Amino acid sequence: MKSANRNWKRIVANRWLFLLALPGILYFLLFRYLPMWGLLIAFKRYNAGLGFWGSPWIGLKNFTDFFASSEFIMLFRNTFILGIYNLVFFFPLPIVLALMINAVSKNWYKRIIQTITYLPHFLSWVIIASICQVMLTTENGIINELIYSINGERIAFLTDPKYVRTILVIQTIWRETGWGTIIFLAALTGVDPQLYDAAHVDGANAWQRLWNITIPAIIGTIVTLLILRLGHFLDTGFTQIFLMLNALNRDVGEVFDTYIYRVGIREGNRMSYTTAVGLFKSVVGLVLVLTADRIAKKTDNEGIL
Repeated sequence: MKSANRNWKRIVANRWLFLLALPGILYFLLFRYLPMWGLLIAFKRYNAGLGFWGSPWIGLKNFTDFFASSEFIMLFRNTFILGIYNLVFFFPLPIVLALMINAVSKNWYKRIIQTITYLPHFLSWVIIASICQVMLTTENGIINELIYSINGERIAFLTDPKYVRTILVIQTIWRETGWGTIIFLAALTGVDPQLYDAAHVDGANAWQRLWNITIPAIIGTIVTLLILRLGHFLDTGFTQIFLMLNALNRDVGEVFDTYIYRVGIREGNRMSYTTAVGLFKSVVGLVLVLTADRIAKKTDNEGIL
């Protein structure tokens, strides 16, 4: 009883802070937690005529059907490879760019660089996919025309399976690298300038100040974002990939998200089956987050849990 009264007094004392947090709390309750009841249809043979509760329970059959299908290995391989590509080639770039921007001494020049690198984030994937198709098509595409003028050949970038993953990663890098620097730049503002002055007096050069002051100061932010990134490891982006897929590159470009759309909506009402696929993807993301968080804590870094 005393604990309840103490908590209530704390809420009353901080009522304006709780009021500010209320829209965010409502958002997560209405759009994140409440819809989780829908995951139950992964264990049902859902029939729209029978409704949510009237559809029969079938246990883990949707999961076993998915794991036994010939497409499971293909989907897991494609999604895993794209996740690795994004983790290896994209994740470090916002850190590097943030360090480079932070090293710029002139504030007006720094703001110009930030603005230019932020702009691609505000372009939709539809526009980016259209630009890529115009530039890479074998019919008067700018890049193909340049290649043709050099060696007399054109490359089928849009239909050759070996190029689709590279194109997707380059698109992500171009669109999101600048936007990803925001958090790292915010973390860098918390570094005490006196540390740089003291290191400079001790004779440390720019690289030594970077490795011994700057990077250690933001390592916690890097670890936290890495853990959160692993939670979305299998979320490779539906819209981006869907716009770049075609019948010729589907075998290497199809991922869980596009498969759920194609099978669950376009090829018939298989809501239960595709819900099971989505639940499997979410469970893998949860396992990766918990594993990365535990590893971070064992290596003397702060986790998120």
